[in-house]
Amino acid sequence: MAVYALTGFSLVSLLSFGYLSWDWMKPSLVADVATDPMEKSLPPTFTRPPHIIFILTDDQGYHDIGYHGSDIQTPTLDRLAAEGVKLENYYIQPICTPSRSQLITGRYQIHTGLQHSIIRPRQPNCLPLDQVTLPQKLQEAGYSTHMVGKWHLGFYKKECLPTRRGFDTFLGSLTGNVDYYTYDNCDGPDVCGYDLHEGEDVAWDQSGKYSTFLYAQRVSKILASHSPKEPIFIYVAFQAVHTPLQSPKEYIYRYRSMGNVARRKYAAMVTCMDEAVKNITWALKKYGYYDNSVIVFSTDNGGQTFSGGSNWPLRGRKGTYWEGGVRGIGFVHSPLIKRKRRTSWALVHITDWYPTLVSLARGNMSNVQGLDGYDVWPAISEGKESPRTEILHNIDPLYNHAKYGSLEDGFGIWNTAVQASIRVGEWKLLTGDPGYSDWIPPQTLTNFPGSWWNLERLTDGLRKSVWLFNITADPYERYDLSEQRPDVVRSLLMRLVHYNRTAIPVRYPAENPRAHPDFNGGAWGPWASEDDGEEWEGGRESLKSRNKKKKKCKICKLRSFFRKLNTRLMSNRI
Repeated sequence: MAVYALTGFSLVSLLSFGYLSWDWMKPSLVADVATDPMEKSLPPTFTRPPHIIFILTDDQGYHDIGYHGSDIQTPTLDRLAAEGVKLENYYIQPICTPSRSQLITGRYQIHTGLQHSIIRPRQPNCLPLDQVTLPQKLQEAGYSTHMVGKWHLGFYKKECLPTRRGFDTFLGSLTGNVDYYTYDNCDGPDVCGYDLHEGEDVAWDQSGKYSTFLYAQRVSKILASHSPKEPIFIYVAFQAVHTPLQSPKEYIYRYRSMGNVARRKYAAMVTCMDEAVKNITWALKKYGYYDNSVIVFSTDNGGQTFSGGSNWPLRGRKGTYWEGGVRGIGFVHSPLIKRKRRTSWALVHITDWYPTLVSLARGNMSNVQGLDGYDVWPAISEGKESPRTEILHNIDPLYNHAKYGSLEDGFGIWNTAVQASIRVGEWKLLTGDPGYSDWIPPQTLTNFPGSWWNLERLTDGLRKSVWLFNITADPYERYDLSEQRPDVVRSLLMRLVHYNRTAIPVRYPAENPRAHPDFNGGAWGPWASEDDGEEWEGGRESLKSRNKKKKKCKICKLRSFFRKLNTRLMSNRI
């Protein structure tokens, strides 16, 4: 029987302080809009394809939104969700690249070769070029397509860039995380470079501007220069609230009473992002798009708990296959929704946005084969039953195999040492090492990092490699039923076997020294030629001669410290 111990637990860490009331339409620090955007909306119209705004946030925890009882102020997101449809059975992936790849392709990781880890800056890897992306399908349907924010789907060749994968314009970063002001990114000691791009060029002139502000302002400019009579798709992939924890002081001041420093900074970043969303919504109204628009909001993975995020009351965190890693915040706001102001428990996965949005755009889906996503618009708009009944969270054959897993434990049909997870109906199965498994209340206490350990800890399970939960009855994954229901375990293992037969080989190449920013003027960017087999010339050229525009990375030592800290924590997880 599992034994649960409450370690250093404080009720203070569970209190929701509520957000301060403030004027929804008060002019913000992100943008200045002259007209009243809250004028009465016109009746919904279905005569034209809708404008689509997809907002993706980075590392925002499940608990870190007002309507989930958070102590963080998110009045804009709360109102948009309240007036639309909240998705409370919505799933994403546990880390960055997998969620983004599945959004853009509508396919599970096992069907794109990206089932292991993320695409690192120096890897010759990117979203497979044979995949027809979501923005490409929308372009076919007559849409103008724009991306603002974080790409993280590879860039080693120009063919991998957002502007070659379906976006008419792009402003943002190519790698996984950058400084919010300087846009420096370090991928190891002395491997640092600038990463902010406008189209296919380095945007040196934008350095110094806080990225959340910059991206919201770019969206407003796009809307101002486009005609609302023509359909538009804008993918806004905020860098927020990924580390480094940086925010303008005026937002941090609002949380000055919050004792935990990391949580305070993180909260400020969430509220700043919320205000950026307000200004995007404002611009939609000001320039005449709103009445025929669909706004989708999604997180990309669970929150990182040692960087201020909270997934409470869910188990686990970013990088794990527990609910805290894969259950996301999601909602849809649109005048075109037939049944508004409600919460939907329809099963939805991030792969579903591809067919859903293409269908909304009246695009041609007949020539798209092999999608893992479903059109869930009837479930969202009309409250109908979701066509989705199961989710393959992932099968990662390269992840460290669980010490105590075996083929024998998997009924001779599945090696339970392999990291994998699947949900079928109300049942969820995990095998291998699912990742850090504790329940961590919001970090509201003063001590840091001591407050990390105000958590409920599972004291057994160290020798396990199979877990089974009834997620409908036990959404917090407290009661493992694998021993009581071996029939269900075997059934779900058979589904893993089925999916594994359809998997393509993992794409996870070794890092290439040609990627070093010093060979690209100090910036991250494509380094391979269009002919992938062509020899790289200039490998011995002096770094100094190629580095005239190089910007010094000021945060490499800090990044290195957090990587080592994360490794230490992961090695001690239970």
